[in-house]
Amino acid sequence: MGFGVLTEIDLAATLKTKLDVDIAPQVILGACRPPLAHAALQAEPSIGVLLPCNVVVRAVGAGRTIVEAMDPATMVELTGNDQLAEVAADARERLSRALKALARPA
Repeated sequence: MGFGVLTEIDLAATLKTKLDVDIAPQVILGACRPPLAHAALQAEPSIGVLLPCNVVVRAVGAGRTIVEAMDPATMVELTGNDQLAEVAADARERLSRALKALARPA
């Protein structure tokens, strides 16, 4: 799908360290496809606040894990910049394929 992981935040470990609270295992991955990031920045220089694409991997019990990602079309909605539509559509399609590849029937 062409995405790489730039950042990894262990949310459970962070909240345990900072607040001494326990939550189910949960990791936030900052996924990026450099050509798409570059194209988005060319269309909207302020788009960096929405990059990279966050993907959340979290345990939901009974050995099950959920993987979620924000819809890249949100970039277009939040900025009102229609020039981002093509980039968002490409990113959405790639993320959708990646998520579908992870899905397994229950």
